[in-house]
Amino acid sequence: DHETGWASTVPRLERALAHGLAPAADLDSVSDVRVLGAVGVIELNQDVDVTAVTRAAVRRGVWIRPFRRLVYVMPPYITTDDQARQICHGLIEAIGEVHG
Repeated sequence: DHETGWASTVPRLERALAHGLAPAADLDSVSDVRVLGAVGVIELNQDVDVTAVTRAAVRRGVWIRPFRRLVYVMPPYITTDDQARQICHGLIEAIGEVHG
């Protein structure tokens, strides 16, 4: 049923995002990495270069939501674990490319 699917999907995505985004903490530009449900957030030490990070992420097939010092990913509930890994990897690479 729909409710059961949702109830199991969000914790699965939360685990995938937490695992996939954890390496971002090794970047010099990153001050925090956090995940709540199906929302992953990387917080930088400075404001995000929105245009450059967005372009770098989109080149990697990842749509992000940058805001001040934060970069959010909010993948749809149908996202597979492999797709979540691709999203996390692309986001980390994009931030590393632009902010180091």
